[in-house]
Amino acid sequence: MKKLIFTAISLFATLGCMAQDIKLPNVAMSKTSMSVVETLAKRHSVREYSEKNLTTQELSNLCWAACGVSRDNNHRTAPTAKNRKEIRLFVFTAENVYEYLPVENKLKFVCKGDNRPLVAGTKAFSQDFVLTAPISLVMVADFKLFGSKDEHAQLMTCVDAGIVSENINLYCESVGLATITRATMDVEGLRKLLNLTEDQLPILNNTVGYEKTIVK
Repeated sequence: MKKLIFTAISLFATLGCMAQDIKLPNVAMSKTSMSVVETLAKRHSVREYSEKNLTTQELSNLCWAACGVSRDNNHRTAPTAKNRKEIRLFVFTAENVYEYLPVENKLKFVCKGDNRPLVAGTKAFSQDFVLTAPISLVMVADFKLFGSKDEHAQLMTCVDAGIVSENINLYCESVGLATITRATMDVEGLRKLLNLTEDQLPILNNTVGYEKTIVK
């Protein structure tokens, strides 16, 4: 047991401090969670977070629930129009930014630094609770992967991003994590940070962590 705890701590320390790709642990399929019906009944948005970090196992499960490999390498936990798989998931921590690669089940290092302020919003409007939660997940639509950028493509990528976000919402509720779906963010700032092209657009984001315990 001590060895497992030490391994989990070491993995999370690696996630936070080292500028390199991170191989995630296999998804823990046996993790206890609520039933689907109970999860739907209790799902709610949270805007007050503790600073408690997620373990790498929790992060692996979370990313998999969002858009991980399901039946085989060609299918995801979140459906997309014509199975284009055009929604890319970026993970923002207090130390680094990564892109989640479903088939490899790893986090690809993107850049160093706490860039959560770009997810929180712009100078005109920002939601500071994002800076307290340990994780922000940003969904980026890649129109090149979709094969078009016409009006229908833009509509469908928004739908697909919404499905990924709802996967996150339901998973978090079912295992005791807290989250909220957000459209507020600095889109142009994120495009520059992530080196996105005009065919790649941040659409939604989810703040994820543990709900802050309010002492009355």
